[in-house]
Amino acid sequence: MESGNIVEYIDRQKIICAVVLEVKEQRLRLLTETNREVNLAQNRLSHKCNMRLELSMGRKKIVDRLNEIADRRKALIADIDIKELWEVLNTEQEWIDLETMTAFCFPNSPTYDHESAVIRAFFENRLFFKFNQHRFFPISEELLQRKVAQQKEAARRSRIIAEGSDWLTNILVGNQVDLLQDKSEIITILKSYYIFEKESEYYNIGKAILAGAGIDAAEGLFQILVKLGVFDKNENIDLHRYDIPTVFSDEVPESATTLINSKSPAFAGNRRKDLTMLPIMTIDGQGTLDYDDAISIEDQGDHYRLGVHIVDVGHYIKKGDVIDREAFARASSIYMPDQKIPMLPSVLTEDLCSLKAGELRPAISIMANLSRSCEIIDYEIFTSIIRIKDQYTYYDVNLMAADNNKIIILRDVAESFRQHRFDSGAVQINLPDIHVWIDEDGEATVSRINRESPGRMLVAEIMIMANWLMAKFLKANDLPAVYRSQNAPKERLYKGNEGTIFENYMQRRFLSRFVLNHRPEHHSGLGLNAYVTATSPIRKYFDLATQRQIRAVLGMEEPYTEEEIDHIIQMLGQPMGDVSRIQYNRNRYWLLKYLEKRIGQKEEALVLFKRRNNYRILLTEYILECDLPLSSDISLKPEDLIQVTLQHADARKNVVSVFMG
Repeated sequence: MESGNIVEYIDRQKIICAVVLEVKEQRLRLLTETNREVNLAQNRLSHKCNMRLELSMGRKKIVDRLNEIADRRKALIADIDIKELWEVLNTEQEWIDLETMTAFCFPNSPTYDHESAVIRAFFENRLFFKFNQHRFFPISEELLQRKVAQQKEAARRSRIIAEGSDWLTNILVGNQVDLLQDKSEIITILKSYYIFEKESEYYNIGKAILAGAGIDAAEGLFQILVKLGVFDKNENIDLHRYDIPTVFSDEVPESATTLINSKSPAFAGNRRKDLTMLPIMTIDGQGTLDYDDAISIEDQGDHYRLGVHIVDVGHYIKKGDVIDREAFARASSIYMPDQKIPMLPSVLTEDLCSLKAGELRPAISIMANLSRSCEIIDYEIFTSIIRIKDQYTYYDVNLMAADNNKIIILRDVAESFRQHRFDSGAVQINLPDIHVWIDEDGEATVSRINRESPGRMLVAEIMIMANWLMAKFLKANDLPAVYRSQNAPKERLYKGNEGTIFENYMQRRFLSRFVLNHRPEHHSGLGLNAYVTATSPIRKYFDLATQRQIRAVLGMEEPYTEEEIDHIIQMLGQPMGDVSRIQYNRNRYWLLKYLEKRIGQKEEALVLFKRRNNYRILLTEYILECDLPLSSDISLKPEDLIQVTLQHADARKNVVSVFMG
């Protein structure tokens, strides 16, 4: 390599023509066609030849000559058909040197200009050949097809990004755009990007669209999706994130309708006891439509006879049928302030499988004989046919608590059983439930529900008793079921029902996780030696599965095996966790919506603990945790009762902030 040689190199995906001004060891000082001087290692050259320029002609003329040479070489590219070359050469699958390839392209006395043109052509079109140190290798047909597909996808992606950014920009600035025009692909991308964020398959392209339109990736995008009608202003994003079906596939309600219309065999018979003469009552919330458990109490003189009657869902829903498969996939009904998503079709949960007053229903009845001091003497479980006489709300029962003899007995039974559990080490978490519902105007309304009211307390305890007796029944018959157990808490802050609000709230942090197993084990939290849940079979699949095991003992169907119970536990773990998160998040969302309109309001708070930069406090009116910034002139300690002012709340961003005062 000498001064005056014409060379070429690649810079920023472009081939530059230059002349060598100086050679120093393995580096060159060059003057380029753009009238720039650069220093370059010799191994960076893409083409070199013996063509020379006289450096004495002056810089301007040298640059002009370099541009003439570059233009001449670029023009020669038009005579090169790379695709045609590939079609001829790809079967050989061998490396082809520059001289040979130039001869293929220009068979009549090729020059250095032709060599450069070949390099330039193959550099611009790298679809058909690999290019390595002045050699060319025709790629296979399979690889070519993949590369063509990738190019098409890249082009499609670029088009979508440009089109999407332009469309969103016009929406933002208020230009007239047809919101109903076919932008389904872009909307799908943006919707997925918002819902799943970095886990979205469209994350990168969605991010590029938003960047092109200058949109905030969170709140700004949500507002646009609301404007487009993709989301409601109070859209429940969790339903999308966890892929929760809000409607049933056509075959499920069709099958349910067939069940309702079919002539079912009579409930009464050798295997069902007729309990229709018993004064059986349901006790539920005011808005309840799906009644799955009921209670009866009889004063037999020297003892009481307590009955818990659970609608026999297994009488209608058979293992593996279309409704059962759908219920298994859903795992549980989902209850939220603004929406209920049932596990079973409403024609079943609110009609055929609901314990509606005056209607004959098949049931599983747990009948326990109790002493006058409310201790359990014995019990039996059997299939029955029942008719509900009274449909009470918790409010009704609270009003009757002091003067209705049956309610008084039920309260005594519940309190006695609770004390039995306390004596066995049960942990009672006594905090009010914060009930959020949506009024006719779509506004959130909040109320505190006392879980210790007579109605709620007696129902809770009697249902725990029924579940315990069913667990004992299954254990005695050596049948697997979805048993629940729990180890002792890591720490006990109080005994029985004596804890303060602070102690009750903090006790939850020391509870051990409950465990599901096909064999019974001790449930420390409830103070019971075995436990299942089977009192809500129209709402929870675990309860339905366990109820089927009860039916199996009673000869009504074949039982699940241990392996099948383990499969149910394994498969429903994730969806049940999703249901819990969805219900918690939605209740919190509407609670924060309620607080959004109460900025500046003073609230009572309980200090929970101190962190490095703030205190963690509990707004006692709402049983809601939030942070309180540290203050240099105020020192607080756990359990201090303070007053704070609501500073900010944003349900969509899931934030609430307060300050002292």
